[in-house]
Amino acid sequence: MLDDTLKTQLAAYLERVALPIEMVASLGDDDNSAQMRDLLQTIQGLRSDKITLRTDGQDARKPSFTLQRAGTATCLRFAGLPLGHEFTSLVLALLWTGGHPPKVEQDVIDQIKGLDGDFNFEVYMSLTCHNCPDVVQALSLMAILNPKVKTTVIEGGAFQDEVKAREIMAVPMVFLNGQVFGSGRMTVEEIVAKLDTNAAAKDAAKLSAKDPYDVLIIGGGPAGAAAAVYAARKGIRTGVAAERFGGQVNDTLAIENYISVLETDGPKFTAGLEAQVRHYGVEIMNLQRADKLIPASEPGGLIEVQLANGGSLKSKTVILSTGARWRNVNVPGEDQYRNKGVAYCPHCDGPLFKGKRVSVIGGGNSGVEAAIDLAGIVAHVTLVEFADQLKADAVLVNKLKSLSNVTIHTNAQTTEITGDGQKVNGLSYKDRATDEVHHVALEGVFVQIGLVPNTEWLKGTLELSKHGEIVVDAKGHTNLPGVFAAGDATTVPYKQIVIAAGDGAKAALSAFDYLIRTPILEAA
Repeated sequence: MLDDTLKTQLAAYLERVALPIEMVASLGDDDNSAQMRDLLQTIQGLRSDKITLRTDGQDARKPSFTLQRAGTATCLRFAGLPLGHEFTSLVLALLWTGGHPPKVEQDVIDQIKGLDGDFNFEVYMSLTCHNCPDVVQALSLMAILNPKVKTTVIEGGAFQDEVKAREIMAVPMVFLNGQVFGSGRMTVEEIVAKLDTNAAAKDAAKLSAKDPYDVLIIGGGPAGAAAAVYAARKGIRTGVAAERFGGQVNDTLAIENYISVLETDGPKFTAGLEAQVRHYGVEIMNLQRADKLIPASEPGGLIEVQLANGGSLKSKTVILSTGARWRNVNVPGEDQYRNKGVAYCPHCDGPLFKGKRVSVIGGGNSGVEAAIDLAGIVAHVTLVEFADQLKADAVLVNKLKSLSNVTIHTNAQTTEITGDGQKVNGLSYKDRATDEVHHVALEGVFVQIGLVPNTEWLKGTLELSKHGEIVVDAKGHTNLPGVFAAGDATTVPYKQIVIAAGDGAKAALSAFDYLIRTPILEAA
């Protein structure tokens, strides 16, 4: 099950287990049960003085096992093998159950422990999903810290009947007390905020009471992180307010073109960004959505950023790095069948469509890459592109055309995503040359048509392009004194991680230059 190298690494981690742990497995006669028995026996054998194993569990889901700190009422269960991307989740669960402290802010830990109610979570994941571990780890930690929280982590591939019965077509998918709680990537802070109804008001008051910053960065992707590092290294008070630290990078599977990093993935890259930003003492305010920008009344005055939760932050300079999000195709059926066959991440949700028919909307690099990826999993891929030819790189187009289970329609306008009221059953498109409408029967639609900047909240405040991008000059200046911008939300061409990071550094240097050259008003 585990090779010698992995066993050696796991043994080193398990040395940190300080409190006794009990694992109780519910096993059947199938191969998955045999593999789980082998995995759990290996874990127990690596730290037999602290970890015990029983195989007499009677849970209906087989194979599964509970993980519990001896003498407590905690309830964390893994149904199916937590391998692949989820092996790290298993290791962390063992460490946390064994008393090793999690790398989570104390305020969040206190919030988790203070939750009062009956919280029975079920989270469905796939072993190839790079967004799932965050959710699995968050809900696992909550179950370990608070006995009123029960969490079951379910590997969808091992429990296909459940996946089909609950019509799960996207992961991670979370149920709370039998009802859908949420889907997609969620941090522990986001989950706790949804459960703690008083959290928003308390958070708003805490934010509004903060002293003004020298540099306040709105957005925590590569541009925002680079800006934070460069600003903090100047010795000035720096803060980052982000709706989701890491931004769109969190949803990127493979990163192979960031200079000096041969290969990594989005979650690892984000973790590195956050670690470096925190290393320089920058205050990160996560889960904060900016709602309004109030410019300074005159140069040298304070700029205010009002937040969606009612709080506000003030700063002598502001760097806007709000990034971009997946563009919707905006046709009937897209919203209705989101996560019911309509998906945006082929790496996460592709395995759920194994053996089925799917469509990819979009013929750029992301669309063609998605179609190539899906073709190795699903029965058939239909790619629909609005333009009269595919816009992806030639090497990708040639690869796509070589695949026998792919059909390509160019000059085709998607007009509707159809369904039976519960899930997707097809896609309609119009041939732009003949105006003839065609319908393709299928079970999934992956939308891959680019990005839209997160700048709606800035309309009427500063200059935006016709595409909604923040207009900046060569140094990252906007048309407002003391306000700078960087990254995918701006007019800078080529939306790439390395370009966004460079722009973030440039904006921070421009903000510092502004600070040293602009007399600051006494009121500020």
